[in-house]
Amino acid sequence: MPDTHAPAPLPAALLSALQAVLGPKGLLTDPGDIAPALADWRGLYQGASPAIIRPGSTQELAAAVRLCARHEVAMVPQGGNTSMVGGATPDESGRQVVVSLARLNRIRAIDPVDMTMTVEAGLVLKAAQDAATGVDCLFPLSLGAEGTATIGGVLSTNAGGNTTVRYGNARELMLGLEMVLPDGQVIDGLRALRKDNTGYALRHLFVGAEGTLGFITAAVLRMFPRARENEVAFCAVRDEEAALALFRRFRDRDEGAVRAFEYLSGVGVDLAVKHIEGVTLPVSERADHYVLVDLASSRPEAGLRPLAEAVLEEALEAGEVLDAAIGESEGQRAALWRIREEHPEAQKREGASVKNDVSVPVSRVPEMIRRCSAALAALIPGSRPVPFGHMGDGNIHMNLEQPEGGDPAAFLARSHDIMDCVNEIVRELGGSFSAEHGIGRLKTDMMESWRGGAELEAMRRIKAALDPAGLMNPGKVLP
Repeated sequence: MPDTHAPAPLPAALLSALQAVLGPKGLLTDPGDIAPALADWRGLYQGASPAIIRPGSTQELAAAVRLCARHEVAMVPQGGNTSMVGGATPDESGRQVVVSLARLNRIRAIDPVDMTMTVEAGLVLKAAQDAATGVDCLFPLSLGAEGTATIGGVLSTNAGGNTTVRYGNARELMLGLEMVLPDGQVIDGLRALRKDNTGYALRHLFVGAEGTLGFITAAVLRMFPRARENEVAFCAVRDEEAALALFRRFRDRDEGAVRAFEYLSGVGVDLAVKHIEGVTLPVSERADHYVLVDLASSRPEAGLRPLAEAVLEEALEAGEVLDAAIGESEGQRAALWRIREEHPEAQKREGASVKNDVSVPVSRVPEMIRRCSAALAALIPGSRPVPFGHMGDGNIHMNLEQPEGGDPAAFLARSHDIMDCVNEIVRELGGSFSAEHGIGRLKTDMMESWRGGAELEAMRRIKAALDPAGLMNPGKVLP
């Protein structure tokens, strides 16, 4: 049988034209150079590709897109390759080229008066955060892969992260975009305007589209005043309802102070302590449920410490909080956050796990965690539910870890059974099967039942209008 992973060579005319347009740094064809781009972070997908296109400018990308379109070669965009759903991995046909925007990594402008910065799509998220800090501002989007994920990637997936409860998803942090369309035309929409109602907001079509409508090459991002005061508390709580009750206490006392509110299961924290060097349990005894609360204010002397202590004292007296630790320094606050941030890596080191990135109304989060955990444990005896995530905005990663000592391949073969189990409950609770990770390749078959009818048909019409040849990240998002 033929090797389906062997890449088909690019037409000689296309290869020669791409080399002329992109130069020696802009086109990789050596298998050793291409290999790292062919597998996703979780190791679920292994594709094949004859080349990686690495443009050094928007104009180079536009020219390369025109050439690929002329030769009917499909293109798969890739940022930091941190997708949880296979959204940046080429298929096994070997006929799709990977388009890396890693060389488009410049900060074009930064304005602390307008509170905006204009950056290219290949800029790493952490670099954008640092640039904002350098002008005494804050770019608030924060997630575990921020040292690798790129601006183009987080916008293309409408990433959420830890501070969504305060600042919103990536979409809310974007004012304008520069985009290359499937025919190579460039839309320059880099407008730093809070109000702009001149026609359709095309920029919002590309945020969350995962590169299926074209490529984001640059963005105008919103910045905010940096925090002058910050408090972080790690709390053991009685149960899921107590976690939600604590969130309401903080929100009702001072909603603007709550920057993040994260739920962690006892199993998830156990795995972080077990596998991640330097992670320790900051409270006196193990619990089945924890929360991490991050309070921040741009006002100096905002009184966040007395606020945190008062709310926690009330919750202790009510029996909602069992024990709590408040960070006494920047280092201690970072250590508390590390327990949360290392959850994906700890689960990966423990063995195979199936990810469920779901959201429900905030009021239904406790019920969702309880019901899904019970259903998953019954579905695969010995498996370990590991729910964690953004309770403050209703987005929980309802993950399932393989049974100890079990066969990883056999467990992963049940992935769709596991996702269906979770999604059935999530649907009943009025939720979504994709909260912040995107659809990618993993969840395309769910779109028909969740977004069918007129809504899915409208999406298909948009795709057909912009990308009639279907060359932009094919096989992703739409079934």
